[in-house]
Amino acid sequence: MSAPRIALIHATPLAIAPVNASFEKLWPEAKLQNILDDSLSRDHAAAGHLTADMVERFIDLAQYAKRTGCQGILFTCSAFGEAIEAAAKATGIPTLKPNEAMFEEVLQTACRAKPDDTEEVSIALVATFAASIDTMREEFMAMSSQHQRRVNFLGVHVPLAMDALAKGQAQEHHQRVADAVGSLPACDAIMLAQFSMAAAQPLAQTVTIAPVFTSPDCAVMALQHRMKNV
Repeated sequence: MSAPRIALIHATPLAIAPVNASFEKLWPEAKLQNILDDSLSRDHAAAGHLTADMVERFIDLAQYAKRTGCQGILFTCSAFGEAIEAAAKATGIPTLKPNEAMFEEVLQTACRAKPDDTEEVSIALVATFAASIDTMREEFMAMSSQHQRRVNFLGVHVPLAMDALAKGQAQEHHQRVADAVGSLPACDAIMLAQFSMAAAQPLAQTVTIAPVFTSPDCAVMALQHRMKNV
């Protein structure tokens, strides 16, 4: 496929740079269209759950992307799984949730580390947006059941880290994330929930022997593979 047009749909501006950097590194030929509605994260936090109105807004964003000629969509917002599924169904074009590729890679890594199917694997999710934890837990556990693996899942929120990043205090953000990772109990793999956390991975990896995974690189490679096989 030559130079496909890809819509990157964001609920926070903090996700834009990390995923664009991943595309530049892994799929530079792709033509990117960034679409931002930064009220979505605020509205989700205020409501405390995903509403029917938010689902309709996701469908509207995806349909707009399709009308502008996009051939694939990558959502970078991690707390809106049901809305993304509805958007994918409405457009019928390849659409990827932000973390599903990372989930698959983490499960494969954990299963290789513990090949005995009867043995439980321990997975930690570190998030700077608290509302994403429950949604991501549900999605991850659903995927792990398909692999028929027992999972001990630990979700951890890092308060104030996202605020620091929004203020341009990247090093404080990275340090808060690393401190949270360093305080985790022993586990087989660690996931950084938000796209905006990707730059904290190198520092986080220095405080644990467990592999630390981020979403953007996994998502870009998965979307490229999916579009080549349409």
